[in-house]
Amino acid sequence: MTTHFFRKALLPSLALVLAATTPIAAKAEMGVSDSTITFGQSAALDGPASALGTGMREGILAAFAEANRNGGVGGRQLELTSQDDGYEPDRAISNVQNLINQEQVFGLIGAVGTPTSKATQPIATDAGVPFVGPFTGAGFLRAPELTNVVNVRGTYGQETEAWIKHLTEDLGYDRIAILYQDDSFGRVGLAGVNKAMEARGLKLVAEGTYKRNTTAVKSALLDIRKAEPQAVVMVGAYKPIAEFIKLARKVKLNATFVNISFVGSKALAKELGPDGEGVVITQCVPFPWDTSIPLVKQYQAALKANDAGAEPGFVSLEGYMVGRVAIMALENVQGELTRESFLKAVADTGTFDLGGVTLTYGPGDNQGMDEVFLSVIQADGSFKAVQRLGGSS
Repeated sequence: MTTHFFRKALLPSLALVLAATTPIAAKAEMGVSDSTITFGQSAALDGPASALGTGMREGILAAFAEANRNGGVGGRQLELTSQDDGYEPDRAISNVQNLINQEQVFGLIGAVGTPTSKATQPIATDAGVPFVGPFTGAGFLRAPELTNVVNVRGTYGQETEAWIKHLTEDLGYDRIAILYQDDSFGRVGLAGVNKAMEARGLKLVAEGTYKRNTTAVKSALLDIRKAEPQAVVMVGAYKPIAEFIKLARKVKLNATFVNISFVGSKALAKELGPDGEGVVITQCVPFPWDTSIPLVKQYQAALKANDAGAEPGFVSLEGYMVGRVAIMALENVQGELTRESFLKAVADTGTFDLGGVTLTYGPGDNQGMDEVFLSVIQADGSFKAVQRLGGSS
């Protein structure tokens, strides 16, 4: 709303009367100007998990650029301010405080990781700032009281259930071990695996851990190798996971390796090279090369339009979907654009059709998708979508 200033020529008494009876212009929402809407992102843009942060950023930027070419939202151009947290909670906290208080962004988008989200989500919630599309399946972000959180992907619990279901039912395995990152992310995965195993009357034959942002996996490999598992399920980022699998191949650990979506599929396949063949990864977004899905076709076009050298991948597709959900919610806002009206638009819209992929929100449900997909790395480093382990696509 425009603030009107009185000319000096007006009589002082008239000015006083008008000042007393005219409403004060409402202050524009943080991060919203007449021409822009600015979101903030704190994510790993450097270090062992950097492909995840840069992938999410790439996808969000592709979605924003696509909208901006079509006039933006309500005539406003979408902007993204990204800051590197190195996948460390303390840095993420500092970034988010800066983005909210100094940069004064409208909302936070595309956070990466469970430990960083666990540290920053309460800050966003306390400030009433939208926390959109974090790249994590951690269950705590699905708490019904977190009305400022908008999740896109399924949970790690859904992924770990899919792992154990396929390993036990498709392959007939009962000797399963786990490697996990020794923090809140890894322990969420461990809890999900244990729950799925217990439901089938099974227990893990071995556990191994490594510290976040390291590739120190040798001792974990020795512990797991002794148990002679048929499969090793893995909850971690691509560099340490790749190191484990390469070392496991060298010592002839003949097991099926199954990874969580957070691993960063393209980055893992690149790190593994020829050692990647047969490695399984669950995904929480569709196959990014399946252009029979309208969403994927549009994503590929948007990705290339924003960066001619960009290659499709699971992480950037998720970033694009996160960006699209944010854009659609902004477009559905009734009346003045505020953080509150944006979040109300998510709830009121309920169902978001992204083009062959539907996300649904409702009372007490801030998670858009529930699907989990299986993929397997091929000999050339590409990916094959499969319906079941040992089956066909």
